[in-house]
Amino acid sequence: MTNVYFIGIGGIGMSAIARYYNNLGYKVSGYDRTPSRLTDALVSEGIDIHFTPDCSAIPQDIAQTLVIYTPAVSESMEEMVYVREKGYEIVKRSRALGKISSNAFTLAVAGTHGKTSTSTMIAHIFTQAGTGCSAFLGGISKNYHTNLLLSKSRILVAEADEFDRSFLQLFPDVAVITATDADHLDIYGTHEKVLEAYAEFASQVKNTGHLIVKKGVKLDKGNVGARIWSYGVDGPADFYAENLKLRDGGYYEFTFRHPAGEIQGCTLGVPGIVQVENGIAAAAAAILGGISPAKAWEALSSFRGAERRLDVHVNRADKVYVDDYAHHPAEIASALQSIRNMFPGRKVCAVFQPHLFTRTRDFAEDFAKSLSLADSVILLGIYPAREEPIPGVTSELIFNRISCQDKILIDKEELMDLLKTKDTDVLVTFGAGDIDRYIDRITALIGA
Repeated sequence: MTNVYFIGIGGIGMSAIARYYNNLGYKVSGYDRTPSRLTDALVSEGIDIHFTPDCSAIPQDIAQTLVIYTPAVSESMEEMVYVREKGYEIVKRSRALGKISSNAFTLAVAGTHGKTSTSTMIAHIFTQAGTGCSAFLGGISKNYHTNLLLSKSRILVAEADEFDRSFLQLFPDVAVITATDADHLDIYGTHEKVLEAYAEFASQVKNTGHLIVKKGVKLDKGNVGARIWSYGVDGPADFYAENLKLRDGGYYEFTFRHPAGEIQGCTLGVPGIVQVENGIAAAAAAILGGISPAKAWEALSSFRGAERRLDVHVNRADKVYVDDYAHHPAEIASALQSIRNMFPGRKVCAVFQPHLFTRTRDFAEDFAKSLSLADSVILLGIYPAREEPIPGVTSELIFNRISCQDKILIDKEELMDLLKTKDTDVLVTFGAGDIDRYIDRITALIGA
């Protein structure tokens, strides 16, 4: 095999695997629907990308070409039809990651929210501790400006994505489960099926390994052979924080308790109580993976976060701007509660772009409840991603249920003009669609 071709190369998980093969010296190319900062970066690294389906751009040497695709791309898309008809070797992104990780000591982080920050923290710990690791991340590390870390170490850190049951391709040595909320019901159908998938993932952790589960998370552990540990930020667990003290800018200092003792004066390089919780999970995974507790927290004090994960772009006494990838009601509620704690007594304005028609349909009431934790809400139209419109499903399903009085529903093209006239104190943008394309403009506006 000399060529690796990606259908949907611009996705955060796909792009990490593309970078992996490109670094190994394969000829990497691919298709994505729209250009982005991520595809621009891949092109700058020597990867050929086109944005209109073009079967002639696919390497013609079938025997020497591996095709990797994302399930977010329709099976009827012409390039997918072409590679199947021609007999290319074709694998899903999840299968490719499973194969890469099969010979490594793998630490995997699963959960409906928190997995990107936690896996990025774990990768940072191993890197800073000198052990090194390779890492396939679901976001761009702000310490390393990439979603892929490469090392000669046998240690591999992976974000274990539940979408399309992708995480069932992984058989980790150490796993973290941060949350098992209902999500991706277009795939699973019911919350019970989601929970069944998480139980299966938990059972796939090696019998000689470790499973770390957030305290209170619903999970059937009946088939788990690994040793099970708990973590939390609000009371006793195997790994937890106590004596939390809020410092300026939303940063925390606390004591970290672990089975062998405690470390006082722990801090993270990022603000927010939700990040403390993620840090506890990351430290637990690293410790069970062989890193000393002291080295873990020394590393986490220099952690700068992942892009679009409680990402503070402006932090002044009069103006704050935070961006977050949250696109599930529980994520939004957690982020807003963290922001409230970070900036007590201040007025919070939330901008939200719903992601997927099915998710909007399934969770409209929950979205409204979570957004109502803000003082004011700017709601945008639904970002469809891989879906076709569903009759009767619009952002109004959420908007009409939001309880705060200061709320407005607008098209995304109207957002910047509205923000120019709106007096905001703490502004936060949420969404997994293309709202990220407004981050630089909003930062320039708020920070001016």
